[in-house]
Amino acid sequence: MSTPTQARPRPMMGGRGFPGMTGPVEKAQTFGPSAKRLARRLHPERFRFGAVVVLAVVSVAFAVAGPKILGDATDIIFDGALAHMRDIPGAGVDFAALAGVLSWVLALYLASSVFGWIQGLLLNRVVQRVVFRLREDVEHKLHRLPLRYFDGQPRGELLSRVTNDIDNISTTLQQTLSQLLTSLLTVVGVLVMMVTISPLLSLIALAVIPLSVFVTAQIGKRAQKKFIAQWKNTGALNAHIEEAFTGHQLVKVFGRQKESEAEFTRRNHELYEAARGAQFISGLIMPSMMFLSNLSYVVVAVVGGLRITSGTMTLGEVQAFIQYSRQFTQPLTQVASMANLMQSGVASAERVFELLDAEEQEPDPAEESLPAQRRGRVEFEHVSFSYRPEQPLIEDLSLVAEPGQTVAIVGPTGAGKTTLVNLIMRFYELDAGRITLDGVDITALRREDLRSQTGMVLQDTWLFGGTIRDNIAYGRPEATEEEIVEAARATHVDHFVRTLPDGYDTVIDEDGTNVSAGEKQLLTIARAFLARPSLLILDEATSSVDTRTESLVQHAMAALRSSRTSFVIAHRLSTIRDADLILVMESGRIVEQGTHDELLAARGAYHRLYSAQFTATA
Repeated sequence: MSTPTQARPRPMMGGRGFPGMTGPVEKAQTFGPSAKRLARRLHPERFRFGAVVVLAVVSVAFAVAGPKILGDATDIIFDGALAHMRDIPGAGVDFAALAGVLSWVLALYLASSVFGWIQGLLLNRVVQRVVFRLREDVEHKLHRLPLRYFDGQPRGELLSRVTNDIDNISTTLQQTLSQLLTSLLTVVGVLVMMVTISPLLSLIALAVIPLSVFVTAQIGKRAQKKFIAQWKNTGALNAHIEEAFTGHQLVKVFGRQKESEAEFTRRNHELYEAARGAQFISGLIMPSMMFLSNLSYVVVAVVGGLRITSGTMTLGEVQAFIQYSRQFTQPLTQVASMANLMQSGVASAERVFELLDAEEQEPDPAEESLPAQRRGRVEFEHVSFSYRPEQPLIEDLSLVAEPGQTVAIVGPTGAGKTTLVNLIMRFYELDAGRITLDGVDITALRREDLRSQTGMVLQDTWLFGGTIRDNIAYGRPEATEEEIVEAARATHVDHFVRTLPDGYDTVIDEDGTNVSAGEKQLLTIARAFLARPSLLILDEATSSVDTRTESLVQHAMAALRSSRTSFVIAHRLSTIRDADLILVMESGRIVEQGTHDELLAARGAYHRLYSAQFTATA
């Protein structure tokens, strides 16, 4: 449902909002809190994740044991070759023992691969379930947010958080969790084996860790800011694209293609610079870690060679230790290489968490409080409302709409006409006063119950991708075919629908471009007609139809308005001459009220509006 903008300040680019009012400020959190919050979303999958950890431990344990056993194989070959060189009778390589050792290594590596594959399969399910719930939470959150939040958010920016950022989180979890878990377990396992073989060489290998952590932390701190800027600029670019292509006809009509392209180029360049900076800075981690790893490898190799010559270590032990030292630094290097992906994923998580933390609309009452008798009596009691505290719009307004009455609301643009009906629908909450429906405060009603009694036809029509039948039955899905056709005939929709090749099965695309603006307006009127609500709100409901069709629709709407209270917002005063009560609004206040003839006779604000439309034109 499109949101009317009448009586509100001019919206900012890319969404509905107000001058000086923007969406939530992009405030970068530290990496730690956001990463911890993202990790906490794994809690519902703790048992599956526990199984993943067990499988990873077994897989890594088998893989870590391999080099030590291969060291024994090296010693068998080296001892046999050395004995052969010394011409010891019957000496040589014990191939039977060698074959046994190699068989054990093969079995260990095969088992490690099988357990690793199962672990990856289970982890994939864990990650997808976490992301599934995150999308659900975001979807439910969007339905709990007040309209005020969407007024301050460009639609493209909001869509970017819901789609791009969540997809990025999914990719980050998928690619980093498995590798991070395996890498950390490998570091622990390898460290135990290294200390077992040679404590001295272990100290040399460990000396590089503090330096590696310092380098990674310093680079990561700078990369995080760039990644936040990257995703912020992604949202801004999406907002511009969505705005430009939604209004591409107006862009072409007013010849603003070059300006639109220039704006796209500017935002695209900002995104390019942010993304390039983020990838460049985070990309420094991998080369730095490789340099430190190679430096450690050289020192271990030299010291290990010296210990072989002194006889304190065997060749197989040094070979195993060198393999372990490479395995020890390799996981650290892998973690470092994932740092850019992790930074990007956490930056996206921050943006999604900002959405999830946004202030929600006031909760509905726990129990139903529907009026005992639904008559449609609406009363405003000293109502005050403003979009911004410093700019009051409606102050101390009181009025009564009796059951079955047609109340027309007229006035200049920005007078507060649409705001009035938005308050009835509880799209916004009052600053003071109250509104009652059949004597019940609307804040005591659940929004769903309140709106189920209300039919609304807006100037900005909204149709979804589906058949004409589905669009008419949107407000009452259980309606029969006969009821749908009856509503279509009453609102003069049936005639043009039957001229279409597929009739009521004609599929309307998401933008409704395969039907005219007037036909879309008629379809929304038919939708309200079929719902048969007790309270009817018409906001310039016939603005897009021709004069003859408008006359016919007015007769249909008169039948629809009978026995139910109706609020009609109109700029064309010819459409509300027969209204039971006409309210003239200026600057959020009712300055005149009465019937058409009474207001003309008073020669006040209504007379001026009427003269501006008819007398001046004539």
